Amino acid sequence: MLGWTIDDHRRATAEGLSARHRIETTLAALAALDDPAVLIGGPLVEYALAEADRLDASGARDLPLFGVPYVVKDNIDVAGVPTTAACPGFASTPTEDSGVVARLRAAGAIVVGKTNLDQFATGLVGTRSPYGTPRNPIDPTMIPGGSSSGSAVAVARGLVPFGLGTDTAGSGRVPAAMCGIVGYKATLGRVSTHGVVPAVRRVDCTTVFARSVADAAAAMAVMGTYDEADPYARPAPVRATRPIRTVGVVTEWPAGLLDGPTHVLYRDALARLEAAGVTLVPVDIAPLLEAGALLYGGPVVAERYAAVGEAIAGLPDDADPTVASIIGGATRWTAVQAYATEYALADHRRVAARLFATIDALAVPTTPGVASLADVAAEPIAANARMGRLTTFTNLLDLAALAVPMGLRPDGMPAGLQLMGPAWSDDALAALAATFLGEAAPAAALPTVPTVPLIVVGAHLQGQPLNGQLTERGAHLLAATTTAPRYRLYAMEDTVPPKPAMVRDELDGAAIAVEVWAVPVDQLGSFLTLVPPPLCLGTVELVDGTWQKGFLCEPRAIVGAAEVTHFGGWRAYRASLASAAVPS
Repeated sequence: MLGWTIDDHRRATAEGLSARHRIETTLAALAALDDPAVLIGGPLVEYALAEADRLDASGARDLPLFGVPYVVKDNIDVAGVPTTAACPGFASTPTEDSGVVARLRAAGAIVVGKTNLDQFATGLVGTRSPYGTPRNPIDPTMIPGGSSSGSAVAVARGLVPFGLGTDTAGSGRVPAAMCGIVGYKATLGRVSTHGVVPAVRRVDCTTVFARSVADAAAAMAVMGTYDEADPYARPAPVRATRPIRTVGVVTEWPAGLLDGPTHVLYRDALARLEAAGVTLVPVDIAPLLEAGALLYGGPVVAERYAAVGEAIAGLPDDADPTVASIIGGATRWTAVQAYATEYALADHRRVAARLFATIDALAVPTTPGVASLADVAAEPIAANARMGRLTTFTNLLDLAALAVPMGLRPDGMPAGLQLMGPAWSDDALAALAATFLGEAAPAAALPTVPTVPLIVVGAHLQGQPLNGQLTERGAHLLAATTTAPRYRLYAMEDTVPPKPAMVRDELDGAAIAVEVWAVPVDQLGSFLTLVPPPLCLGTVELVDGTWQKGFLCEPRAIVGAAEVTHFGGWRAYRASLASAAVPS
C-alpha cells in the first residue's frame, strides 16, 4: 500500500477491505523504514490497531477518511501518546486529542506515528533535533526542510497519504519544497491549534502535507472547521467564490535572492500559469520581505520564549544549541520594542491589503534555493534564514498559501512554487494549484454565498475611484468585455468623482468597454443605496448577445453632457484627459 492516495483507501473501503488490514500493512512499512529519524518513538502499533478495530466494529464505512493512515508532527497532541516537541525532557502524555486530531479521528483517519521536527518547531532546515535528521528522500546530502521534517519525508516516501505539520515561518511549506510534495497552509485560524505546542501562537498554523492537491484538500476539508477551544480560531465567513484570474509575479528580484536553477524553474512555472488562463501582473515584493524579517529579526521571537523559554532553560542537556540560542536570546527585547514592531506590522498589513486589491494571488518560489547538510553545519543560522526569505511574511500578513512542486533542478532536487492569497482564498488557491499540477480542481470546502453579475461602466471599474465599493463587499471581477454596438457614452457634468452616463441607441450606437462583476446577493442592496441619481440600474446587452443588470442612466443625465462615445470606454476617456494635462 505504499504510495496509496486517499481515493485508493476509499476504493478499498468500498470493496470491503478492513481498516485493520490497511493499518497493519502501513505499520509494517513504517517498522521496516531504513531511516530511524523520521518517527519519534517508532510506529504507534497498539494505538493504531485499536483505532482500526474500533472503526471496523463501528461499521461507519461512509466516513470520509475511514481507515486512512496518517502521521502527526510531534508538537501536536494525540491522546495517550507522548508529545515531545523534539525535546525528550519536555515530553508529556496528553489525555485528549488536539483539535485537529479529534476532527480527523471523527472522520475515520488513524494516526500511525509521531514525526520528528526541528526542536520546538524552531527552524526551517530539519536538522535541529536530538532524534537525528530525517533523510531527504531525493538526495540524502541535502536537508529535508523543517521544522516539519519527519511528516514531509514520510509523505514523500509514500508511507502515508498525508501528514500533519505546523507552519509559523514556513515549516509546512519549506519541507514540502525540499521533498517535492504539496504543503497546504490555510488561512490563520481556520485549522485548530488547540493542543499544539505553540511557537508564535497568534500566527501558528496546523498544516497538511500530501503528494497531490486532491489529498491535501481532502484532509483540509476535515481539518478546517471552527474550534471554540482555540482562542485564535476564526469561523470561515460566508463569501462569494472568487476564482483566481490575476496572479502577481516578480520580474525584478533583489540581487542574489534566487539562485540560478530556481530562477529558471520559476520562469517556466509562470509560463505554465499563463497557459492555465491567468493574467500575470508584475509586483514588488520588497515590502513583504521587510515584513518577514520581523519574525526572527525583532521582538516577535519573544513569543517563542513565552511559549517554551522556561522549558529550554530548565532542560539545558536536552536543548538543541541553535534553538536555545534563538529562543533564549529573545529576552533582550523590551515591551516598547514589541509594540513598535506591532505598529510596523500594521503598516505592512495595509500595504499587503493594497497589493491584493490589485491581484487575486501571488506566485513566488517557496525557497530561494536549496541547502545541503554541510551548508547548515557551516552556517546554522544564516542557512536557515535563507530558506525562509520567501515564507516568513505569510502568516504575519494573514495570507493563505499552498506550496506545490514546480520542477526539478539540474542537480535533481525539486523546487517549490508558492501560491499565496488573502485570508479565506484557500479554495481558489487549491483550485489554481491543482490546475498547475494537471489535476482536477478539488471541491470547495469553505462556505459560499450566491452572486449576481453586475455590469459597471465608469467609476466602479477596476482601478477607478469607486471600485472599493464593490471589493469591500466581497465582489470580484468576472470579465472585462464590451457592450453590444448599441450604446452611447457621456461625461456627466459636476459629478464627484467624475462619472459617465451610458444610454442605449439602437440606430447609431457603439461598443463600450465595461466590466462584469460578481456581487454577493446579500451585499447588493447596500451597494445600490450608494448609487446616486440620475444613474440607475437597468439591463445591458453585451457583445456576446447576453443581457445582464448594469449601470444606465435617466434621460436627463445627458443634458449638457459631453459625448465621449468615440473613446470606446470611460477608462480611455479619462486617460486622454490625463495625457492632455501633461505639459509638453
